[in-house]
Amino acid sequence: MSNRFERANSQLQKNIALIIQNKMNDPRLSPFIYVSDVTVTPDFQYCKVKIALDEDDENKLKETIKILQKSEGFIKKELANMVNMPYMPKLQFVIDKGTSASIRVNEILKTLNIPKGDSDEE
Repeated sequence: MSNRFERANSQLQKNIALIIQNKMNDPRLSPFIYVSDVTVTPDFQYCKVKIALDEDDENKLKETIKILQKSEGFIKKELANMVNMPYMPKLQFVIDKGTSASIRVNEILKTLNIPKGDSDEE
């Protein structure tokens, strides 16, 4: 992948995350939404946005994707003010199950109370 697309993906990911977290005032959205990956097509017509949540509930994940998809026009308008691109791509929001699972595992690991053993005991 060329440097141009890597920069575009990085810039889109950062700005979409900022828009979702700071400019969308939908109370149905979890404050723990994470934009894990963004991939724009070479012609800048489409952009796949992978979303991860710290939720296990499949219905909650699907509802979040629906809300974001319905808010695509608002997100694109805000994005156009933040990013200089030849064309503002159509956004497709999808669930990133791999990252969601990783976040959940990390949360479980944080709650475990594992006593620290001395490494000198052999």
